Amino acid sequence: MISLAGRDILHGWGKFIFTGFGLGLLIGATLIMAGVYRGMVDDGKVLLDNSGADLWVVQQGTLGPYAESSSVPDDLWRGIRAMPGVAQAVNITYLTMQVGRGERDVRAMVVGITAGQPGEPGWPPQLVAGRQITRGHYEAVADIATGFKLGDVLRIRRNQYTVVGLARRMVSSGGDPMVFIPLKDAQEAQFLKDNDAILMQRRRTEANPTFNRPGVPGLVDAVIGSQTSNSYVNAVLVRLRPGFTPQEVAEPIRRWKRLTVYDRAQMEDILIGKLIATSARQIGMFLAILSIVSAAIVAFIIYTLTMDKIREIAVLKLIGTRNRTIAAMILQQALVLGVIGLVVGKISATFAGPAFPKYVLLMPQDTLIGFLAVQAICVLASLVAIRMALKVDPAEAIG
Repeated sequence: MISLAGRDILHGWGKFIFTGFGLGLLIGATLIMAGVYRGMVDDGKVLLDNSGADLWVVQQGTLGPYAESSSVPDDLWRGIRAMPGVAQAVNITYLTMQVGRGERDVRAMVVGITAGQPGEPGWPPQLVAGRQITRGHYEAVADIATGFKLGDVLRIRRNQYTVVGLARRMVSSGGDPMVFIPLKDAQEAQFLKDNDAILMQRRRTEANPTFNRPGVPGLVDAVIGSQTSNSYVNAVLVRLRPGFTPQEVAEPIRRWKRLTVYDRAQMEDILIGKLIATSARQIGMFLAILSIVSAAIVAFIIYTLTMDKIREIAVLKLIGTRNRTIAAMILQQALVLGVIGLVVGKISATFAGPAFPKYVLLMPQDTLIGFLAVQAICVLASLVAIRMALKVDPAEAIG
Protein backbone atom coordinates (compact mmCIF):
# COMPACT_ATOMS: atom_id res chain seq x y z
CA MET A 1 0.00 0.00 0.00
CA ILE A 2 3.03 2.31 0.31
CA SER A 3 3.38 1.95 -3.44
CA LEU A 4 -0.34 2.61 -3.97
CA ALA A 5 -0.26 5.75 -1.83
CA GLY A 6 2.95 6.88 -3.55
CA ARG A 7 1.49 6.35 -7.01
CA ASP A 8 -1.57 8.36 -6.07
CA ILE A 9 0.65 11.18 -4.75
CA LEU A 10 2.74 11.20 -7.93
CA HIS A 11 -0.42 11.30 -10.01
CA GLY A 12 -1.45 14.61 -8.42
CA TRP A 13 1.94 15.78 -7.21
CA GLY A 14 1.39 19.46 -8.05
CA LYS A 15 -1.69 19.81 -5.89
CA PHE A 16 -0.03 17.80 -3.13
CA ILE A 17 3.19 19.85 -3.10
CA PHE A 18 1.43 23.21 -3.16
CA THR A 19 -0.89 22.08 -0.39
CA GLY A 20 2.10 20.96 1.69
CA PHE A 21 3.81 24.29 1.02
CA GLY A 22 0.80 26.27 2.27
CA LEU A 23 0.52 24.04 5.31
CA GLY A 24 4.25 24.49 5.88
CA LEU A 25 3.94 28.27 6.05
CA LEU A 26 1.27 27.86 8.71
CA ILE A 27 3.49 25.46 10.65
CA GLY A 28 6.38 27.90 10.23
CA ALA A 29 4.29 30.62 11.85
CA THR A 30 3.56 28.24 14.72
CA LEU A 31 7.27 27.51 15.21
CA ILE A 32 8.08 31.22 15.16
CA MET A 33 5.45 31.92 17.82
CA ALA A 34 7.01 29.24 20.01
CA GLY A 35 10.44 30.76 19.24
CA VAL A 36 9.23 34.21 20.32
CA TYR A 37 8.23 32.80 23.71
CA ARG A 38 11.55 30.97 24.03
CA GLY A 39 13.31 34.22 23.12
CA MET A 40 11.44 36.16 25.82
CA VAL A 41 12.50 33.62 28.44
CA ASP A 42 16.07 33.70 27.17
CA ASP A 43 16.11 37.53 27.28
CA GLY A 44 15.20 37.41 30.96
CA LYS A 45 17.89 34.86 31.76
CA VAL A 46 20.50 36.74 29.73
CA LEU A 47 19.63 39.94 31.59
CA LEU A 48 20.32 38.24 34.93
CA ASP A 49 23.49 36.55 33.65
CA ASN A 50 24.91 39.78 32.28
CA SER A 51 24.25 41.67 35.52
CA GLY A 52 26.86 39.49 37.24
CA ALA A 53 24.95 39.68 40.54
CA ASP A 54 24.07 37.04 43.12
CA LEU A 55 21.62 39.29 44.99
CA TRP A 56 19.49 42.28 44.03
CA VAL A 57 18.81 44.78 46.81
CA VAL A 58 15.81 47.01 46.02
CA GLN A 59 13.28 49.27 47.67
CA GLN A 60 11.23 47.51 50.32
CA GLY A 61 7.97 46.01 49.07
CA THR A 62 8.78 46.30 45.35
CA LEU A 63 9.58 43.81 42.60
CA GLY A 64 12.30 46.08 41.21
CA PRO A 65 14.42 46.91 39.46
CA TYR A 66 13.17 45.16 36.29
CA ALA A 67 9.47 44.64 36.98
CA GLU A 68 8.68 47.70 39.12
CA SER A 69 10.10 51.09 39.97
CA SER A 70 12.63 51.00 42.80
CA SER A 71 14.53 53.82 44.46
CA VAL A 72 17.20 53.49 47.17
CA PRO A 73 19.85 55.99 48.41
CA ASP A 74 23.08 55.85 46.44
CA ASP A 75 25.19 55.67 49.63
CA LEU A 76 23.44 52.49 50.76
CA TRP A 77 26.04 50.29 49.09
CA ARG A 78 28.64 51.14 51.74
CA GLY A 79 26.60 49.59 54.52
CA ILE A 80 25.77 46.55 52.40
CA ARG A 81 29.42 46.13 51.45
CA ALA A 82 30.27 45.77 55.16
CA MET A 83 27.74 42.96 55.69
CA PRO A 84 29.15 39.44 56.25
CA GLY A 85 29.52 37.40 53.06
CA VAL A 86 29.42 40.37 50.65
CA ALA A 87 32.33 40.52 48.22
CA GLN A 88 31.09 43.41 46.06
CA ALA A 89 28.18 45.83 46.23
CA VAL A 90 27.63 48.37 43.45
CA ASN A 91 24.90 50.82 42.52
CA ILE A 92 22.94 50.45 39.30
CA THR A 93 20.18 52.37 37.51
CA TYR A 94 17.87 51.23 34.72
CA LEU A 95 15.81 53.54 32.54
CA THR A 96 13.92 52.49 29.41
CA MET A 97 13.65 55.44 27.04
CA GLN A 98 14.19 56.71 23.50
CA VAL A 99 17.85 57.25 22.71
CA GLY A 100 18.44 59.64 19.83
CA ARG A 101 21.11 59.75 17.17
CA GLY A 102 20.61 62.52 14.68
CA GLU A 103 17.03 62.30 13.42
CA ARG A 104 16.55 58.67 14.50
CA ASP A 105 15.34 57.37 17.85
CA VAL A 106 15.92 53.87 19.25
CA ARG A 107 14.04 52.30 22.11
CA ALA A 108 16.68 51.17 24.60
CA MET A 109 17.33 50.49 28.26
CA VAL A 110 19.87 53.00 29.57
CA VAL A 111 22.00 51.44 32.32
CA GLY A 112 24.04 53.55 34.72
CA ILE A 113 27.18 51.74 35.94
CA THR A 114 29.62 52.76 38.64
CA ALA A 115 33.27 53.50 38.03
CA GLY A 116 35.31 50.33 38.09
CA GLN A 117 36.57 47.74 35.68
CA PRO A 118 35.16 44.99 33.44
CA GLY A 119 33.96 41.97 35.37
CA GLU A 120 32.29 43.95 38.13
CA PRO A 121 28.51 43.62 38.60
CA GLY A 122 26.52 45.70 36.16
CA TRP A 123 29.29 46.05 33.57
CA PRO A 124 28.91 44.44 30.12
CA PRO A 125 30.87 41.15 30.39
CA GLN A 126 32.58 41.45 27.03
CA LEU A 127 32.64 43.67 23.95
CA VAL A 128 32.68 42.83 20.27
CA ALA A 129 34.31 46.13 19.32
CA GLY A 130 35.85 49.21 20.94
CA ARG A 131 36.57 49.58 24.65
CA GLN A 132 34.81 49.89 27.99
CA ILE A 133 33.86 53.21 29.59
CA THR A 134 36.90 54.86 31.18
CA ARG A 135 35.67 58.41 31.83
CA GLY A 136 33.20 59.64 34.39
CA HIS A 137 30.96 61.39 31.87
CA TYR A 138 29.67 61.36 28.29
CA GLU A 139 30.86 57.93 27.11
CA ALA A 140 28.60 55.02 26.20
CA VAL A 141 28.73 51.32 25.36
CA ALA A 142 25.81 50.15 23.21
CA ASP A 143 24.43 46.80 22.14
CA ILE A 144 24.83 46.19 18.40
CA ALA A 145 21.04 45.69 18.13
CA THR A 146 20.66 49.46 18.51
CA GLY A 147 22.31 49.93 15.14
CA PHE A 148 24.84 52.38 16.60
CA LYS A 149 28.49 52.31 15.56
CA LEU A 150 31.74 53.31 17.21
CA GLY A 151 32.09 57.07 17.28
CA ASP A 152 28.35 57.78 17.00
CA VAL A 153 27.07 60.61 19.19
CA LEU A 154 23.92 59.74 21.15
CA ARG A 155 21.43 62.08 22.79
CA ILE A 156 20.12 61.09 26.21
CA ARG A 157 18.00 63.81 27.79
CA ARG A 158 20.06 67.02 27.60
CA ASN A 159 23.49 65.46 27.18
CA GLN A 160 25.41 63.84 24.35
CA TYR A 161 27.46 60.66 24.58
CA THR A 162 30.07 59.14 22.31
CA VAL A 163 29.84 55.40 21.63
CA VAL A 164 33.22 53.92 22.59
CA GLY A 165 32.27 50.21 22.69
CA LEU A 166 29.80 47.70 21.26
CA ALA A 167 28.37 44.63 23.01
CA ARG A 168 26.18 41.70 21.92
CA ARG A 169 23.04 40.24 23.54
CA MET A 170 22.88 42.92 26.22
CA VAL A 171 19.11 43.29 26.38
CA SER A 172 16.33 44.03 28.84
CA SER A 173 13.64 41.53 29.78
CA GLY A 174 11.49 43.06 27.05
CA GLY A 175 14.17 42.58 24.40
CA ASP A 176 15.22 46.24 24.22
CA PRO A 177 18.97 46.68 23.61
CA MET A 178 21.01 48.27 26.37
CA VAL A 179 23.10 51.44 26.38
CA PHE A 180 25.60 51.76 29.26
CA ILE A 181 26.63 55.19 30.55
CA PRO A 182 28.36 56.39 33.75
CA LEU A 183 26.20 56.25 36.88
CA LYS A 184 26.20 59.99 37.59
CA ASP A 185 24.97 60.73 34.08
CA ALA A 186 22.26 58.06 34.39
CA GLN A 187 21.13 59.48 37.75
CA GLU A 188 20.82 62.91 36.17
CA ALA A 189 18.83 61.50 33.26
CA GLN A 190 16.47 59.58 35.54
CA PHE A 191 16.06 61.63 38.71
CA LEU A 192 17.15 65.21 38.08
CA LYS A 193 14.44 67.64 36.96
CA ASP A 194 14.91 69.98 34.05
CA ASN A 195 15.46 73.73 34.56
CA ASP A 196 11.86 74.74 33.89
CA ALA A 197 10.53 72.15 36.35
CA ILE A 198 12.96 73.36 39.02
CA LEU A 199 11.92 76.99 38.47
CA MET A 200 8.22 76.13 38.66
CA GLN A 201 8.79 74.07 41.81
CA ARG A 202 10.70 76.98 43.38
CA ARG A 203 7.82 79.34 42.69
CA ARG A 204 5.28 76.84 44.01
CA THR A 205 7.28 76.31 47.18
CA GLU A 206 7.81 80.05 47.78
CA ALA A 207 4.07 80.64 47.37
CA ASN A 208 3.27 77.99 50.00
CA PRO A 209 2.77 79.67 53.38
CA THR A 210 4.13 76.60 55.13
CA PHE A 211 7.61 77.42 53.87
CA ASN A 212 7.42 81.22 54.16
CA ARG A 213 8.37 81.26 57.81
CA PRO A 214 10.22 84.43 58.83
CA GLY A 215 13.45 84.00 60.62
CA VAL A 216 14.27 80.67 58.90
CA PRO A 217 16.71 81.64 56.12
CA GLY A 218 17.48 79.12 53.45
CA LEU A 219 14.39 76.97 54.15
CA VAL A 220 13.05 77.27 50.60
CA ASP A 221 16.43 76.46 49.10
CA ALA A 222 16.72 73.41 51.33
CA VAL A 223 13.32 72.14 50.23
CA ILE A 224 14.11 72.76 46.58
CA GLY A 225 17.44 71.02 46.93
CA SER A 226 15.85 67.95 48.46
CA GLN A 227 13.29 67.76 45.65
CA THR A 228 15.80 68.09 42.83
CA SER A 229 18.63 65.94 44.15
CA ASN A 230 19.66 62.85 42.19
CA SER A 231 21.18 60.85 45.06
CA TYR A 232 19.16 57.71 44.31
CA VAL A 233 19.67 54.51 42.35
CA ASN A 234 17.32 51.70 41.36
CA ALA A 235 19.15 48.82 43.02
CA VAL A 236 22.36 47.57 44.56
CA LEU A 237 23.92 44.54 42.90
CA VAL A 238 25.64 42.20 45.33
CA ARG A 239 28.23 39.51 44.63
CA LEU A 240 28.86 36.96 47.37
CA ARG A 241 32.06 35.67 48.88
CA PRO A 242 32.85 31.99 48.31
CA GLY A 243 31.31 29.74 50.95
CA PHE A 244 28.25 31.91 51.62
CA THR A 245 24.75 31.10 50.42
CA PRO A 246 22.33 33.77 49.13
CA GLN A 247 19.97 33.12 52.05
CA GLU A 248 22.72 33.66 54.63
CA VAL A 249 23.62 37.07 53.21
CA ALA A 250 20.12 38.23 52.23
CA GLU A 251 18.43 37.72 55.60
CA PRO A 252 20.61 40.21 57.59
CA ILE A 253 20.17 42.83 54.85
CA ARG A 254 16.39 42.42 55.01
CA ARG A 255 16.38 42.58 58.81
CA TRP A 256 18.80 45.44 59.45
CA LYS A 257 18.54 47.56 56.30
CA ARG A 258 14.76 47.24 55.89
CA LEU A 259 15.10 46.43 52.21
CA THR A 260 13.86 43.73 49.86
CA VAL A 261 16.50 41.30 48.62
CA TYR A 262 16.08 38.82 45.77
CA ASP A 263 18.36 35.96 44.83
CA ARG A 264 18.78 34.58 41.30
CA ALA A 265 15.92 32.07 41.54
CA GLN A 266 13.50 34.66 42.91
CA MET A 267 14.44 37.25 40.29
CA GLU A 268 14.05 34.69 37.52
CA ASP A 269 10.60 33.81 38.84
CA ILE A 270 9.65 37.50 38.75
CA LEU A 271 10.86 37.97 35.18
CA ILE A 272 9.41 34.75 33.76
CA GLY A 273 6.52 33.98 36.08
CA LYS A 274 5.14 37.52 36.37
CA LEU A 275 6.62 39.87 33.79
CA ILE A 276 6.00 37.73 30.70
CA ALA A 277 3.15 35.60 32.05
CA THR A 278 0.48 37.48 30.08
CA SER A 279 2.50 37.31 26.88
CA ALA A 280 3.02 33.58 27.43
CA ARG A 281 -0.73 32.99 27.77
CA GLN A 282 -1.37 35.05 24.64
CA ILE A 283 1.20 33.08 22.67
CA GLY A 284 -0.35 29.85 23.97
CA MET A 285 -3.76 30.94 22.65
CA PHE A 286 -2.24 31.71 19.24
CA LEU A 287 -0.59 28.29 19.16
CA ALA A 288 -3.91 26.62 19.98
CA ILE A 289 -5.69 28.57 17.24
CA LEU A 290 -2.98 27.75 14.70
CA SER A 291 -3.19 24.05 15.63
CA ILE A 292 -6.95 24.03 15.09
CA VAL A 293 -6.58 25.84 11.76
CA SER A 294 -3.85 23.39 10.68
CA ALA A 295 -6.07 20.43 11.56
CA ALA A 296 -8.96 21.94 9.61
CA ILE A 297 -6.77 22.52 6.55
CA VAL A 298 -5.36 18.99 6.58
CA ALA A 299 -8.84 17.51 7.06
CA PHE A 300 -10.21 19.53 4.16
CA ILE A 301 -7.35 18.66 1.82
CA ILE A 302 -7.42 14.93 2.61
CA TYR A 303 -11.20 14.93 2.26
CA THR A 304 -10.94 16.67 -1.13
CA LEU A 305 -8.26 14.25 -2.35
CA THR A 306 -10.42 11.33 -1.24
CA MET A 307 -13.51 12.73 -2.97
CA ASP A 308 -11.51 13.04 -6.20
CA LYS A 309 -10.87 9.29 -6.24
CA ILE A 310 -14.19 7.88 -5.09
CA ARG A 311 -14.43 5.78 -8.28
CA GLU A 312 -10.91 4.39 -7.76
CA ILE A 313 -11.76 3.43 -4.18
CA ALA A 314 -14.91 1.69 -5.42
CA VAL A 315 -12.82 -0.28 -7.92
CA LEU A 316 -10.43 -1.33 -5.14
CA LYS A 317 -13.37 -2.59 -3.10
CA LEU A 318 -14.80 -4.38 -6.13
CA ILE A 319 -11.60 -6.39 -6.64
CA GLY A 320 -11.57 -7.39 -2.98
CA THR A 321 -9.26 -4.83 -1.37
CA ARG A 322 -9.73 -4.77 2.39
CA ASN A 323 -10.98 -1.66 4.18
CA ARG A 324 -7.83 -1.66 6.30
CA THR A 325 -5.72 -1.29 3.17
CA ILE A 326 -7.78 1.63 1.87
CA ALA A 327 -7.64 3.35 5.26
CA ALA A 328 -3.86 2.88 5.39
CA MET A 329 -3.50 4.54 1.96
CA ILE A 330 -5.42 7.63 3.06
CA LEU A 331 -3.55 7.78 6.37
CA GLN A 332 -0.17 7.56 4.63
CA GLN A 333 -1.07 10.44 2.36
CA ALA A 334 -2.04 12.56 5.35
CA LEU A 335 1.24 11.74 7.12
CA VAL A 336 3.28 12.57 4.01
CA LEU A 337 1.44 15.87 3.75
CA GLY A 338 2.36 16.58 7.38
CA VAL A 339 6.04 15.75 6.77
CA ILE A 340 6.18 18.08 3.77
CA GLY A 341 4.50 20.83 5.79
CA LEU A 342 6.90 20.42 8.70
CA VAL A 343 9.98 20.54 6.45
CA VAL A 344 8.72 23.68 4.72
CA GLY A 345 7.72 25.19 8.08
CA LYS A 346 11.10 24.54 9.66
CA ILE A 347 12.95 26.06 6.69
CA SER A 348 10.68 29.13 6.59
CA ALA A 349 10.96 29.67 10.36
CA THR A 350 14.76 29.38 10.25
CA PHE A 351 15.10 32.03 7.56
CA ALA A 352 12.29 34.32 8.74
CA GLY A 353 13.19 34.27 12.46
CA PRO A 354 16.16 36.69 12.30
CA ALA A 355 13.99 39.26 10.51
CA PHE A 356 11.66 39.64 13.49
CA PRO A 357 12.26 42.60 15.83
CA LYS A 358 11.92 40.27 18.83
CA TYR A 359 14.56 37.64 19.49
CA VAL A 360 13.34 34.29 18.10
CA LEU A 361 14.95 31.22 19.67
CA LEU A 362 14.21 28.03 17.73
CA MET A 363 14.85 25.00 19.93
CA PRO A 364 15.34 21.44 18.56
CA GLN A 365 12.87 20.07 21.10
CA ASP A 366 10.21 22.44 19.79
CA THR A 367 10.75 21.04 16.29
CA LEU A 368 10.41 17.50 17.65
CA ILE A 369 7.26 18.40 19.56
CA GLY A 370 5.97 20.12 16.42
CA PHE A 371 6.65 16.99 14.35
CA LEU A 372 4.73 14.78 16.77
CA ALA A 373 1.88 17.30 17.00
CA VAL A 374 1.62 17.64 13.21
CA GLN A 375 1.55 13.87 12.75
CA ALA A 376 -1.14 13.55 15.42
CA ILE A 377 -3.15 16.31 13.74
CA CYS A 378 -2.80 14.56 10.37
CA VAL A 379 -3.99 11.25 11.84
CA LEU A 380 -7.05 12.89 13.38
CA ALA A 381 -7.76 14.93 10.27
CA SER A 382 -7.68 11.82 8.07
CA LEU A 383 -10.37 10.05 10.09
CA VAL A 384 -13.18 11.96 8.32
CA ALA A 385 -11.86 10.99 4.88
CA ILE A 386 -11.30 7.37 5.97
CA ARG A 387 -14.85 7.12 7.31
CA MET A 388 -16.22 8.42 4.04
CA ALA A 389 -14.04 6.06 1.97
CA LEU A 390 -15.17 3.03 3.92
CA LYS A 391 -18.81 3.85 3.12
CA VAL A 392 -18.18 3.84 -0.64
CA ASP A 393 -20.37 1.28 -2.44
CA PRO A 394 -18.36 -1.01 -4.78
CA ALA A 395 -21.25 -0.74 -7.27
CA GLU A 396 -20.18 2.84 -8.00
CA ALA A 397 -17.22 1.39 -9.93
CA ILE A 398 -19.59 0.13 -12.67
CA GLY A 399 -22.21 2.81 -12.24
